[in-house]
Amino acid sequence: MPQPPALTAEQRQAALAKAAKVRRERAEVKEKLKIGSISLADLLRMAEADETVGKMKVLSVLESLPGLGKVKARRLMESVGISESRRLQGLGTNQREALLRETAR
Repeated sequence: MPQPPALTAEQRQAALAKAAKVRRERAEVKEKLKIGSISLADLLRMAEADETVGKMKVLSVLESLPGLGKVKARRLMESVGISESRRLQGLGTNQREALLRETAR
């Protein structure tokens, strides 16, 4: 197994701070989805420009939507043909449209 890169103490602290910031931003986005202040369509548009949002997993985003739990989110992804490991920025046009169509029901 490859070893992690050797980092100085300052580089490690910077990387940890950056990772914590990204986790907070993703948690805020999921919370906004949960309360309905942002729609899935808006989030998909944001994913094109914002790398932090684009690297979110589709499954975790769907689980954040009101009315969709873990089981329904997995079934939805399976019916649309999206892998569980897929991230928002990796979705194709047809997959995006299918997700929007299915979640609008």
